[in-house]
Amino acid sequence: MAKKKNLTQTDIISFYMDYVLTHDKKPNSVYAFAKDNNFEEQKFYEFFNSFELLEQSIFKVFFDNTISVLHKSEDYHSFEARNKLLSFYFTFFEVLTANRSYVIHALKSDKNKLKSLKTLSLLRKNFTDYIGHLGIKTIDLKQEKLEDLKHKALKESAWLQLLITMKFWLDDTSASFEKTDVFIEKSVQASFDVIDTTPLKSLIDFGKFLYKEKIHSN
Repeated sequence: MAKKKNLTQTDIISFYMDYVLTHDKKPNSVYAFAKDNNFEEQKFYEFFNSFELLEQSIFKVFFDNTISVLHKSEDYHSFEARNKLLSFYFTFFEVLTANRSYVIHALKSDKNKLKSLKTLSLLRKNFTDYIGHLGIKTIDLKQEKLEDLKHKALKESAWLQLLITMKFWLDDTSASFEKTDVFIEKSVQASFDVIDTTPLKSLIDFGKFLYKEKIHSN
């Protein structure tokens, strides 16, 4: 039988996901994987240099599919940051749910949590970049180094929140994952309430007022 030649990255990802779900393990080698799916081993290396990179790329594809769906929505482009992030969450978890068996295999079958985090490294990079471009309003610290730290902290806290939500979803036994939907809504709402600059600015202004009053009274 002639080898398949016009393979895409999506084809190889589909072959891989099907293999691990059918055999409950990754292929023994790239050579064996290519042979099982009737394509030249070289085709694999045109897209990936290892199974590890392929596994990382799968979660990036989930992210890319989510962004693609969001950008097709006219409403999404008019949303403020909070609703954009909510839309991302609901869409992303729809994508994960459509691939739940694979996600469970990738993240729950391996007891090594550090390895699971490595599998999510491309997702982390793309998600934190996404957070950085959402235009989330935070208080202006008026100092470059502090601003950099603030933006890094915002991205890291957003990533941690996504990981916590993924863990909740993995353990969710409710019908249609209704509890995860509630968790998403409440956690995103709470996170934006925490960084809401209005009450924080009021507290800072009040602190400045008290400081000045103390200086003048002395």
